[in-house]
Amino acid sequence: MNLACSIGLSAKPNLPYFHYLLKSHSESKNPKQALLLFRQLFEYNLKPNDLTFSLLIKSCTSSSSSGFNSASSKLEANQIHTHLLKSGVDRYVYVSTALLDLYMKLGCVKDAQKVFDDMPDRDVVSWNALICGFSRNGYDFEALRCFVRMCREGLCPCPTTLVSLVPSCGRQELVFIGKCVHGFGIKAGLDLDSNVKNVLTSMYAKSADLEAAELLFEEIVDKSVVSWNTMIGAYGQNGFFHEAMLVFKRMQEENVPANLVTMVSLLSANANPESTHCHALKTGHANDASVITSLICEYATRGNTESGKLLYKSLPQKNLVSLTAIISSYAEKDNIAQVLECFAHLQRLDMKLDAVSMVCILHGIKVPVEIGLGLAFHGYGIKIGLTADSLVANGLISMYSRFDKIEAAFSLFLEMQAKSLLTWNSLISGCVQVGRSSDALDLFIQMKMSGYSPDSITISSLLSGCGQIGYLRFGEKLHNYVLRNNLEVEDFVGTALIDMYTKCGRIELAERVFKSIQEPCLASWNSILLGYSHYGSEHRALACFLKMQEQGIKPDNITFLGVLAACTHGGFVEEGRKYFQIMREEFNIAPRLQHCACMVGLFGRVGFFQEALVFIRDMEMEPDFAVWGALLNACCIHQEVKLGEYIAKKLFLLDSKSGGFFVLMSNLYAVKGMWDDVARVREMMRGTGGDGCSGVSVIETNENLCLNKPSLNTNFGQILYI
Repeated sequence: MNLACSIGLSAKPNLPYFHYLLKSHSESKNPKQALLLFRQLFEYNLKPNDLTFSLLIKSCTSSSSSGFNSASSKLEANQIHTHLLKSGVDRYVYVSTALLDLYMKLGCVKDAQKVFDDMPDRDVVSWNALICGFSRNGYDFEALRCFVRMCREGLCPCPTTLVSLVPSCGRQELVFIGKCVHGFGIKAGLDLDSNVKNVLTSMYAKSADLEAAELLFEEIVDKSVVSWNTMIGAYGQNGFFHEAMLVFKRMQEENVPANLVTMVSLLSANANPESTHCHALKTGHANDASVITSLICEYATRGNTESGKLLYKSLPQKNLVSLTAIISSYAEKDNIAQVLECFAHLQRLDMKLDAVSMVCILHGIKVPVEIGLGLAFHGYGIKIGLTADSLVANGLISMYSRFDKIEAAFSLFLEMQAKSLLTWNSLISGCVQVGRSSDALDLFIQMKMSGYSPDSITISSLLSGCGQIGYLRFGEKLHNYVLRNNLEVEDFVGTALIDMYTKCGRIELAERVFKSIQEPCLASWNSILLGYSHYGSEHRALACFLKMQEQGIKPDNITFLGVLAACTHGGFVEEGRKYFQIMREEFNIAPRLQHCACMVGLFGRVGFFQEALVFIRDMEMEPDFAVWGALLNACCIHQEVKLGEYIAKKLFLLDSKSGGFFVLMSNLYAVKGMWDDVARVREMMRGTGGDGCSGVSVIETNENLCLNKPSLNTNFGQILYI
């Protein structure tokens, strides 16, 4: 039975009836049935006309944006094109324009260009379709060239032309051209159209010119939901989340109903996922896959992984984006078991990891015992061809660096065909992390010789390396580079500078950098506070802590480490007790072993040995080498031999190869004149493979640095001067 009979056609249907059926398939977005109907038309010896092709192309075009974009659909588009040429209908401008639009929506840019070039006549709609297609497919410069050609050929652009063109000007390097297009629109009177104002608002938002975006938005008389969504997105993508919420509130006050894009834009603007979820349920948008996916991502990003996972189960069609968000959330929480469970679920769905999800998993592998998992995922990446992706290669380099497998990281680096700045940064940072700062400096030289200029991340890593090995001269040159190139001295660059100057013994320069930062972040406050603590400025450290709170910065465990260190150096017992208490009770920060070591050192330094021992006994975790070492150091100060011997035995059981406690005991015996015991300790030290005299010397001379090896002959100042 043929299709005509199955759908109730008469024995000899006419062309208008076929048009009626094609129109219905176009409205229902059913291109397969439309194509079958078109083939059936030839069986009845009916000749298709321009309207037939127009309806057929419309049916295919309406579905191309919702998944009908496979190799078979492109082949069918080519077949339609062939029939169109055979029948001579391509001379109709509106039919060829429709075919051009179909090709563009299928991503067949060259085919679309050929259709356009072969058109005997072109109208504004044809030019608009070509410009829009170029813009949609990322051919921004081609879209602009097309617009210029259109104007040169004497055609007057319409509002739709600018709506099609302006999105191509959102790139940073095309902002000036975008402003020129805006000026053209004003001159031609096209900027009065609300759709044009919407795309211009979006363009200025992408280039971070929010003042211009706000001005355009307020000029729109009848603000549609698209206008409101554009402004919410503009604030959201520039980090002004509060302002985005205020715009949404105004939108509700003006009774403009939210749509799916509103929901997704709000979530992108860091909106509370619970509130947005409730609003989506009220407005009937909670069943849309894009909204559910955005909600899952936001729940997962905020650490509410279980809510995200529960919502994920309601997704009718699982997708990799939402699952990646859940994997990333579990990885952040160091819950590798759940990460593996998600990976197993992904395998059951016959889905494969992409570069982003692979990096999320690698980021979650942090404990040395999990190195086997890292190797397994490295092998998986090789198998599915992911390791060729620079993002994955960088993730692997970072993972191997975390586990002090720097040779493996170097091997990956050397195998990479194209090395981006991100790749160089990953390896430089990895070298610094494992204490191989000299290698990081060598890499930096190679990076410069390869034609790459350092960015903020490169500078921060190198500054950290300079702090490790006390290379003040090169650290100062890096600082000069930052000032000379107007790099932002905020957040991590400023923090790295403070840390470098502090470790190199220049606290006054660290203080100067800190004061130059307009809005210091928590890390910057912590760096200067720790600097004051380590250099005996205890009162300034505690004053810094109080000022930090006045500025509304909430302290973390590192902050309290600096505060307790200041109390220890100054012997401020009462203050130390107070800060240790408020750390737990007021800020709900669980003390770590380092905090406990500071408290033990504080009690021991003032001779409160009984209180120190009680503190150790009441600790919620087992005391480590640092805790007992702090007490042994106090024994040396107060010449407490018996307690010192007891602690030395504890330390020997914890780490018999460490020579630090041997040196302390030797010094303690020497102070008391117990020379036989000094000789005995020295003999024990030699038996463990050390003599207490080995060490690392760092000598800085002119432009070179000596670190237990020949000095580097490279002039770093010349390399860095750009």
